[in-house]
Formats: sequence, structure tokens, C-alpha cells
Amino acid sequence: MDKILVVEDESVIRVALRRLLERNGYDVSEAGSVPEAEKNFELGSFDLVISDLRLPGAPGTDLIRKAGDVPVLIMTSYASLRSAVDSMRMGAVDYIAKPFDHADMVSAVQRIIAEHPTALAARAKDGLEPPAPGPDISGIVGNCPSMQTLFDHIEKIAPTDSTVLVLGETGTGKELVARSVHQRSIRAGKTLISVNCAAIPETLIESELFGYEKGAFTGANASRMGLIEAADGGTLFLDEIGELPMEAQARLLRFIQEGEIRRIGSVHSRKVDVRLICATHRNLQVLSAEGQFRQDLFYRINVLRLDLPPLRERGKDILQLAEIMLESQTQKLGKSPMRLSPRAIQAITTYQWPGNVRELEHAIERAVVLSNGDEIDNEALGIDLELVNINRIRGAQGISSPPTAHHSGIGHEPQEDLSLEDYFQRFVLEHQDSMSETELAQKLGVSRKCLWERRQRLGIPRNKNTAVARRKGASSQSK
Repeated sequence: MDKILVVEDESVIRVALRRLLERNGYDVSEAGSVPEAEKNFELGSFDLVISDLRLPGAPGTDLIRKAGDVPVLIMTSYASLRSAVDSMRMGAVDYIAKPFDHADMVSAVQRIIAEHPTALAARAKDGLEPPAPGPDISGIVGNCPSMQTLFDHIEKIAPTDSTVLVLGETGTGKELVARSVHQRSIRAGKTLISVNCAAIPETLIESELFGYEKGAFTGANASRMGLIEAADGGTLFLDEIGELPMEAQARLLRFIQEGEIRRIGSVHSRKVDVRLICATHRNLQVLSAEGQFRQDLFYRINVLRLDLPPLRERGKDILQLAEIMLESQTQKLGKSPMRLSPRAIQAITTYQWPGNVRELEHAIERAVVLSNGDEIDNEALGIDLELVNINRIRGAQGISSPPTAHHSGIGHEPQEDLSLEDYFQRFVLEHQDSMSETELAQKLGVSRKCLWERRQRLGIPRNKNTAVARRKGASSQSK
């Protein structure tokens, strides 16, 4: 069982994080400060240390040096997000912004432990525990023709320094592809910095990417390096680049053309050597034609393209992935081996999986947690097999099915409980013309990233024309 140390001075957050990780099969210890962690634990015995950036007595970044080869994940709030860049320069394996979604935290922990087996290997050397077999470098599974084509293209593209555009629906694994390209490139030993352009407020995106000089704006009390500069020598992955504001697109275009950046408030440019990988689930060519994405930027990033097929088009891969995930989840949760029932197999292979691989993973995890026996049925997966079959018949007859959930697993409400999703959808549609994304998120009581992800899942696009009109209107009123 993987061992994790959580260092957080706020007891409510520390306990909640410990329970979250324990529910996902991890052995969790906790401490309220760096000195307490040093006093009570042998830091080198853990597989991962998760620490808040700001702690009483000493910052969480002190654990990077003290933990040796053990990876350290830094937690930080949006207000101090720029400090996370400095943390990564000091050796932190990654950072996660608070408040974080539980799924994002678990996903980050799984990825980091899989990619950094150093602590496991050390314990095996001491005879404490045999090391788990290392995962495929890409972490991607697939035997269908489209996936084999993808693997072939990755092998050819990775050694180059050309810009890569990864296209695919939400949940298909675009970040895994970006990591695979980086790991197979000549920059594999350097930093890979991942940025979700939709998860950072529009008012902060330029300062996050390009950095700023002291005094550049109110609150800029010190100069800060941007994420592009932090990736110097390595790779920058811009996920959901289609959500990047037009102003930031112009600055990004200059960086691509000139290989240099200029911090906000500075008159001097800095040369940087960064390999750029972009990803989106949107059609950038259509957005360019509609004036919502710079056409010249599209041509600059559409150099080498990797297309990820949706899960529903991957044939036998779906069942193969489900069985691999099932084995992984049973091992992680310490359960005896489990198998899929014939009805579960039928449900998995006939359901359309609008959330793709991520949705399948959550359904398998839910089924393993809730099942008592050694066999998983379709009901444990949260898939109504009868409704799936009805919708297939409707589709074959050319009758469109409503976009309601016939899957009641994680991320989907059961049919009889659709009122929450209905309320969310109705509220967003009724107020998005008069509210910003930040205001909508605050009213709904969710993070801006959560709002964006629900938009994708429910198929509610942002009304960018309205947003632009609102900004112009506010600007003209201020004049």
C-alpha cells in the first residue's frame, strides 16, 4: 500500500484530505508543520509528501530538500499561485490549487506515484516491500487501429522540437498524450509544466503565463516568473487552449514566433527555449472563422497534430481498459480479485461513455467500492442496461435521445434525481449573459474550474460574444 504524508496546519483540511486518500486505498500519515513531520516520521519512507505551501515555522518547500528522492506535491491557493512556480523551480514535483476538486487530487496522486517509484524501490531494497511493476511510460492503453496510429505518430513526433496540437473530447487522455510526447523527447529530463487555460481566471492568465515585474499593477510587490519562463529548457503543455482570452493569444503568438517573452510591466524581452504542446476539445478552425480564436495562432500551433478517438469508437479497447482499471482498483483498495458479470460487460461495451476514459475509470472505482462479492454487475457500475438498449434502438431509428444521464455513476445523477442538473443548466443559461464566469461560479457555490467542467459535460458552451460585449460595454461606461 502506498504511503503518503500530508502536512497541513489547518486541521479541517488535513483530516478531509486524509479521509479522501484513505478511501482511495492509501496509507496516510499527517502532520501540522515541517518540524512536526521531521520529528514524528522518517520522510524517506513515504511514496509521496503532500504539503501546504504556507505553514507555521517553515514553508512546505523545505520538505523538498528534507524528503530526498520522495516527490513533494505542493498545495497553494489561487492568491499565491505564482509562488507555486517558485516551488517547482525548487524541486516540487507539481502543485495543486486550493480549493481543489477531490477527483483532481486523487488523479494527481495516482499519476505522481506511478511516475516516481523511487521510494517503492528503496523500500524493496531494504526488504520491506517488493516494487510494483512500472507502468508503460505513456500510461496509455489501446490496440484499436486509431490508437495504434496514435502511438506511431507519438514515436515520430516526440523526438522533434515542433509544436504539437492534441485534439480529443474531454476525458480522452490529452494530458497523458502530452506527457508521453515529453517523456520520449530530448527534453525528458527537464520540466514539464501543465496549464489548464480554462481553470485560471481571465484576469490572471497573462500574469501566470508571462510573469510580471514589481510595480506592474496594484499588488505586484515583487517580480514573478511566469509559467512559460519556468518551463525554459523543458516543455509547456497548454490544455484547453481554445479557452484562452484573445489578449493572451496575441502575447502567446509573439512567444511562438520570436522564442521570447516580456513580463508584464517590463520593457525588456527574455529568450526562452520551450517546446509547446497544446490541447483542446474544441474545433479551433471553426472558432477562427467565427473570430473567437486568432487564425494566425491556429496556424502556428497546428504544426503536428495528434487526434484522440472517443472511447465509444475504440471497440474492444473499452473492455480491455475496464478490466485493467478493475484490477488496479481492487489492488489499490486491498480487495480480492473481482470480475465483470456478463450484464456488466454488455453494459460497458454498449454504453456510449460521453465522459470517455475518465468516466469509465470513475464508474469502475465506484463499482469496486460498493460491491461486496467477487462479481460486478451493471447496476454497481451505475448503468441502466435497459435504457441503454432503448436509446440504441432510438438512435438506429433516427430518433434523437435526450441528453439526460442513463448512467448514474460518479459525475452523473440518477434519472429520478435530475433536478440538481436541471437547476444548474437552467441557472447558467438564464444568467450567463449578465454574469461573468466568476460570478456564476460564486452563485452556484462551485469553483470556476468545476463550472467549466460541468459546462463540458452538459454541453453548455460559453457565450463568448456576450462576454466580449459586456467587457466593451463596461469599458465604454468607464470612459
